[in-house]
Amino acid sequence: MRLLFLAVLRPHTGNAVTAQRVRAHLEAAGHVCVLKDAFDFESPSEIANLILAENCEAALALHLYRGGRLLQGHRIPFGIIFGGTDVNEDANQKEKNTVMRRVLEEARFAVAFTESMKEMAQAQWPHAKGKIYVQSQGIATTPNAAFNWNTFLQRSEINQSADNLHVFLLICGLRQVKDPLYLVGAFSEWHQEEPSVYLVIVGPEVDPVFTREVKAKVKRASGVRLIGEMPQGDLHAVVKNCFAVVNSSVSEGMSAAILEAMDLEVPVLARNIPGNAAVVKHEVTGLLFSTPQVLNYSILVFIKYRGP
Repeated sequence: MRLLFLAVLRPHTGNAVTAQRVRAHLEAAGHVCVLKDAFDFESPSEIANLILAENCEAALALHLYRGGRLLQGHRIPFGIIFGGTDVNEDANQKEKNTVMRRVLEEARFAVAFTESMKEMAQAQWPHAKGKIYVQSQGIATTPNAAFNWNTFLQRSEINQSADNLHVFLLICGLRQVKDPLYLVGAFSEWHQEEPSVYLVIVGPEVDPVFTREVKAKVKRASGVRLIGEMPQGDLHAVVKNCFAVVNSSVSEGMSAAILEAMDLEVPVLARNIPGNAAVVKHEVTGLLFSTPQVLNYSILVFIKYRGP
């Protein structure tokens, strides 16, 4: 089958990574997947022309609002994959919620990555209960074998021996929902007490205004570094070499960074929000924290028992 797949494809973001994974699964199953960036289109009429031009027989959208709204009114069947933004943010806006309800009325099926996401979607749109299913993400990590950890440390302006460092990695696009500033003050204080502890924030500059705020605060914080996006293989290598991966998001659907860290057998420290709690089992597959102070204790435990 020839499928049109709409997703937000901003480079080096979780959405883009997820879209590529879904496409790989579809193509492995024998389908032809025409992947397009939903932000390149403004109306369903543009999608109608694309469907004709690409001779698509069915369609799929990642995000009920961002992609799904563009699939309304066409003759081909379509399904949607919920994103965290759908149930955590867009559902709270009346106009968007109405559009999303109408999309679900037309969709043949809807996929949530976790049971908690499914429950939230069913509570918002009870008429769609019978068509919402759960399917976890498939993860395949491929660290770049040629990656040099010391080069990464130099790029991060960390001038210490790699043998004694405790580098915590926060992977996120610079936008408010990821809340990268939540832990900056705490890590800066911890670095002053324990100079081997660093927080490195890695990700693209998604929100220009917020990015300026992040850069200004990080510049004043000791022990905190900020670098731009990285190729996926290099990023996986960074994760493999770091002490632990941190997530401080206000909301998540299913964090690709957390799943990749788990696949690479790297410890995970995640903010205790529904999307993270659906993936991380506290003190079993990672640690959940509700405040920077709780994370402070977790770091001390990690350093004491895991060692350099």
